[in-house]
This record gives sequence, C-alpha cells and structure tokens, in this order.
Amino acid sequence: MIAAVPPASDLASQPPPSKLAFDSVLVLDFGSQYSQLIARRIRELKVYCELVPGTTSAAEISRHRPRGLVLSGGPASVYDQDALHPDPAIYDLGLPILGICYGMQLLAHDLGGRVKPATKREYGLASVVVDSEDGLFAGLPQEMPVWMSHGDVIEQLPPGYRSVAHTLNSPVAAMAGPGGRVGIQFHPEVAHTPQGAAMLANFLYQTCGCQPNWEATSFVDQAIAEIRGRVGDSQVICALSGGVDSAVVATLVHRAIGDQLTCIFVDNGLLRRGEADRVIDVLTRNMRMKIIRVEAEARFLDALAGVVDPEEKRRIVGREFIAAFEEETGRLGAVPFLAQGTLYPDVIESTSADTFGAHKIKTHHNVGGLPLGMRFQLVEPLRYLFKDEVRRVGRALGLPDDLVMRQPFPGPGLAIRIIGAVNRERLETVRGADWVVIDEIKHSGLYGQVWQSFAILTPVSSVGVMGDFRTYANVVAVRIVTSEDGMTADWARVPYDVLADISRRIVNEVPGVNRVVYDISSKPPSTIEWE
Repeated sequence: MIAAVPPASDLASQPPPSKLAFDSVLVLDFGSQYSQLIARRIRELKVYCELVPGTTSAAEISRHRPRGLVLSGGPASVYDQDALHPDPAIYDLGLPILGICYGMQLLAHDLGGRVKPATKREYGLASVVVDSEDGLFAGLPQEMPVWMSHGDVIEQLPPGYRSVAHTLNSPVAAMAGPGGRVGIQFHPEVAHTPQGAAMLANFLYQTCGCQPNWEATSFVDQAIAEIRGRVGDSQVICALSGGVDSAVVATLVHRAIGDQLTCIFVDNGLLRRGEADRVIDVLTRNMRMKIIRVEAEARFLDALAGVVDPEEKRRIVGREFIAAFEEETGRLGAVPFLAQGTLYPDVIESTSADTFGAHKIKTHHNVGGLPLGMRFQLVEPLRYLFKDEVRRVGRALGLPDDLVMRQPFPGPGLAIRIIGAVNRERLETVRGADWVVIDEIKHSGLYGQVWQSFAILTPVSSVGVMGDFRTYANVVAVRIVTSEDGMTADWARVPYDVLADISRRIVNEVPGVNRVVYDISSKPPSTIEWE
C-alpha cells in the first residue's frame, strides 16, 4: 500500500527540525517586493530566516521558536479598512520586533500610535540623521544614505516609543520602544542602503541575541539524520534531473539510507542536446547510486501536443513526471517516499502556503504542478535553501564542480523555452540554438560569471535573405542574466563580439532560424524564463 501524501498546507507548515538547532528569526510577509530579499540578507549574516504569511498566528510563530520577528513592507496603508495586520497576540510573545516600512507603521498603529498620509512622499535615496546612536544604529555614522519607498508617515508615536532618526521629510524615520521593538521607515535590505547589513546585524546579534551559526553546510549532518529518522527502512525514489538541486538531494538521501534509494532519471525529450547521456555518466561515475533511466519522450510530447499555455505545460510536465515515477515504482514494489530538489525560490514564486501577499508568478512543476492525490510522501531537504546555498552544500558533499556549478535548468525543460506549441521539430530548433549559446558562453570564459544563458524559440517569424533567397523563418531570443539566487536578476552585459558569434552560429547552424535578438530585461519586472 503506497502512503498518501499529506496536504500541501500540512507539509508547508511543518518546519524542518534541522533549523531548530540554529538561532532563527521569522519575516512576516505583508506583500513587499523586498520580502525575499530581507530573508536573504539575514541568512547572509549567518542567522537562519524564513518567510511566513503576515497573518500567521502567534501559536504557529511560537512553534517555530524564533528569537525575533521582522515585519516586512507592503503596498497597503495600515489605516485602510482592508489593510492586513498581524495576529495581535504576537505582541505578547515577548520577542524583539523589527518593523520595516509598512512593518514600522504596523507597529505604530497596532500599539496605540497614529499613521497618516504624508504631505511629501519619499521614494528613492534619502539621507537619514541618527538621533540616538545605540541599538540599531550602534557603531554607525550619524548621517547615512538610505532607500525610501513610502507615502505614509507616523503622526504620533505609540506609548513608550521614541524617535531615534529622522530625514528631511520624515520626522520619525526610525523609532525604538521597549522589549527590543524597533521600526525603520527605509529599507535596510536593498543595496541602496549601504549600512543596511550593519543595522540588521545589530538587530540580530545585539537585540535578538542570535549567534551567527547558520551555514548552508551546517545542516548537512542533521539533514541526513532527519531523512534517516523519517524514512526508516522504507524505500525512496529520487526525481533525478542531473541538475545540482536533485544531485544534492540524491546525495543527502543516499548518505542517509544507502541502497534504499533508487534514482529515476526520466528522459522526457525536453532536455538539452546530449544531456541525458552526460547526466547518467556523471552521476553513475561520481555518486555510485542505483539509477534507472526511463525513456519517455513520446509520452511527454503526446501529452503536450497542441498545448500553448505555459501554466498548462508546467502542470502537464509535473503530472507526467509523477505518472512515470508511479509506474516505475510499481515495478520496484511499495515505495512511499519521493525525494526531489524543491528550493525556496520555487516555493515563493509558486505562492504556496509558505508565502503570502505576493501574486503567483508561475507554477513550478515540482511545487504547484504536482497533481492532487499524489501517492508519495515528499522528502524535500532543500525546500528552505536558496540556490547558492545548495551549491555550497554540494561542494561540502564532495560533488564535482561541473555538476555543482551547472547553470539552472527548468524542470519543464525546453517545453517552456518554446513559446507556443511543442513538437519535435521546434524542440530540435531550440535545442540547437541553446547548444550554441552555452558553447559560446563557455568558450568566452563567462559560464561561471553568469547565472543562466539560454535560447528561446519565439512564435514570431521574420523576413530574411540567405544565399540571395528570401526567407521567412523563426526568430530566436537569447537570454543571459546575472543573479545571486534567482530571486532578482539583471541582463548580462555580454561583449558584443560574443553576442555576434552567438548570432552568426545560430543562423548558420540551426535550420529554420534567420534572426536572433537579445533580451535586455531585468527581473523584476520580467522573470528569467519567458514562460
């Protein structure tokens, strides 16, 4: 009998025990575009941090055992009738609280102060003058540049609070109150606030008493112990893609339970040129695990035939992956557990139960794309890690650099790098173009300096001239971005001669393409992938 998977909400509400060994803080998310960045900056200071919905109950917060809370910014005004507020009981938990922008206004409003619309809004750089050089501002200059983004101001401080900083347009740019509760009107998490990391460090280390003991590699031993404790003597299959995420998951699970793990590599026909063979060779040679290769190209292409909606593509790929796994486990016997490489950005972008206040950007095939009633219990030890943290874990586990530093590749593969319908001919076109992009980026020495580099087959055809003949052929877009963790990204300023070589080779080597364009959009407002 294959066990039923717990509801997604239950899975999301069960924090991994490993994090409890480390000091941690929670970010209550009220929909700020910077919420994920707050968590990122706190982790960079070696304190474990997670995003939870802004309305998470005080009881649930207590279960996480944080040493402090951060109230994020948000697009609303706290005095609006439908404004979001935290559970009032959080103020009775005795925890230090840092309110940022909207979070500061929540502190003021909820604790007896008054917030009103500003006569002069502040957006962009401002100069903050520190009036009390202790607490959050200990050891910092008296005047500093900060990044503002607000249209409301605090008219009256809550009882027991005092203003500790001001700007030209904000008499209360920062406030401090009893119990380590502080609020700042600006954003310390963004690069435009140069002393922001120092302010966060003061809050974490001095106010909350956190120890800087979180390292991505620190959790390896405990993750292995937890997997062993949860799985027991049961069998586990791993959704192996060949990327660093699934490779790290497979290694962790293999170290925990050895031959109880069987890795299943589904060759779905949506991979890069020669990738399936390379993956099997590298992982078999370096990881010495049981790997079953499932030939499933026809299955996936049949399911995707005629589908143009990207969300539907993702759902189909997720569904067919699970179906393939279930069929394979039927041959293996009862296998209750599925291990997969879900990361924190996957969870955040899919707007699962872990996040709040943000619009769903896209469904990740291994998060929102999994079918209801799936017959596996999920093992997702990387669910709370960012990509660069996973890379460090991979190195700590001894995985080879050519695997650890491999650029991210989407779970739905080339299906979402084809705008429109997916078929063999269009796959061969985008596959050939993608091969040229990667080859030239590697040849130029840029592969390790950029986050992702790939080609997209657009639904556009254009007029061209090749060999004195008129052509009407495909337009391919090239996307090359820089990023730290995939949450934000900027288009890479690739030298013109490299772009010229990419364009020349694609037009000459890939049949059916006569034009190449370069995507110079950043994330936000765009995403890294086009679909």
